[in-house]
Amino acid sequence: MNWLLLNSGPRGAAYNMALDEALLEAMPRLQQPVLRFYSWTEPAASFGYFQKYVEVESATLLRPLVRRPTGGGIVPHDADWTYCLAFPAGSEWHLLRAEESYRRVHEWIQAAFAKLKVETELASCCEKSAPGQCFVGYEKFDVLWRGQKIAGAAQRRNKLGLLIQGSVQPPPMHLAKVDWQEAMGGVAMGRWQTNWTELELDISLRERVEVLANQKYSQASFNEKR
Repeated sequence: MNWLLLNSGPRGAAYNMALDEALLEAMPRLQQPVLRFYSWTEPAASFGYFQKYVEVESATLLRPLVRRPTGGGIVPHDADWTYCLAFPAGSEWHLLRAEESYRRVHEWIQAAFAKLKVETELASCCEKSAPGQCFVGYEKFDVLWRGQKIAGAAQRRNKLGLLIQGSVQPPPMHLAKVDWQEAMGGVAMGRWQTNWTELELDISLRERVEVLANQKYSQASFNEKR
């Protein structure tokens, strides 16, 4: 399987959400899965597409706040390891039920931590969280370290493909993000015989990201729409 890999480094909140959505939109053209690693130029919080802005605003002091194209709750972004996955329509991942794709991506993360000699587990059930807070409590198949949630994700599945946005809050030990990223790539090579090719953003993608960042994800009319 040929997959595309993009490590886009630190970016602003609006840009990060715009690029993730642009990758989903580009699936009919790219016709290959994409794994993107990224980080944030400043502390921020993203929140689920269906959440109410006034509730999010009162639940976290982090700013800026940006609405994701996927569901889920409030995710703090500062020292987390953030990634997204995009899959074309009709691909194996796209055809999975939401629960199964959620479990599969977290089994992947669990295996990557195992390569780094960090033992984690997948939650077998749920523990109640504060309203709208993604990393307070946990859901079934979240990644836990010593009973604490360290990885969660949200999805959007439509006729274009599947978008998964995920965040890893690394356990409090000396781990290098680059080592985890390499472990993720290695696990995929072993499990799905993935061949990695670096993705270069072409003009079409770059222009679409700029439009989405400037006209959607940086606008109060979108972020405060609910």
